[in-house]
Amino acid sequence: MRVPDQRNVRNLLLKALPAEAFQKLTGDGSLIELPARHVLVEADQPNEYVCFIEDGLASMVAANGDDEAVEVGHIGLDGMSGLHVLLRTDTTPNRTFVQVAGSGVRVSVKSFSQVLAEFPAADELFLKYMHCCDIQLAQSALANGRYNMHERLARWLLMCHDRLSGNDLPLTHELLAIMLGVRRAGVTNELHVIEGLRAIRSTRANVRILDRDRLEEIAAGCYGVPEREYQRLIGLPIRRPTNRHS
Repeated sequence: MRVPDQRNVRNLLLKALPAEAFQKLTGDGSLIELPARHVLVEADQPNEYVCFIEDGLASMVAANGDDEAVEVGHIGLDGMSGLHVLLRTDTTPNRTFVQVAGSGVRVSVKSFSQVLAEFPAADELFLKYMHCCDIQLAQSALANGRYNMHERLARWLLMCHDRLSGNDLPLTHELLAIMLGVRRAGVTNELHVIEGLRAIRSTRANVRILDRDRLEEIAAGCYGVPEREYQRLIGLPIRRPTNRHS
């Protein structure tokens, strides 16, 4: 499928690119479907493409030889997969896969590298995005070390809400457990806590946001810093406006 013109793309990085850089980048690009569990970056294997998420949600996951895994990057319409390519690295031990089905603009690593070399403004934009990803990771470490489980869960739901359309988040308890690095039973209990505070409604494979303002109150200070940094540097907001009883 053809890539939409720059006015109609949803991906915020593509929107923020200089027009000439966008044309060069997407010249051989294509709009592709991204089914759930589709692997965008396999650990320790060179990837031929980077992908700019238009719709849906992907996660970068760190794992080890003991089969322990946790999310270290959250990617939606704000970002792209294969960011290690920006650092001129051909592989990464982290794996990136689609959590929530959607679509994205796929671009060859060759084209991406050429744009970085030919357009300094584009290179600067992507480096700013990498900085935002570093801040997101740092804030995740802070949340894991200083905030309790239901606050961390509220933060993660807000991050999903920012990146998905509508108020229904198609997330299973199992997936939430993997992303937060906790047991499934723990996630189920904490969802009940947040549900009791009337911020969400949780079913087997869906979480509906009922009151975003209340959810931000529950997340306390562990949500908001990366979102503010993204808007400051990229120039476009990712954080949704609050809306009582959405």
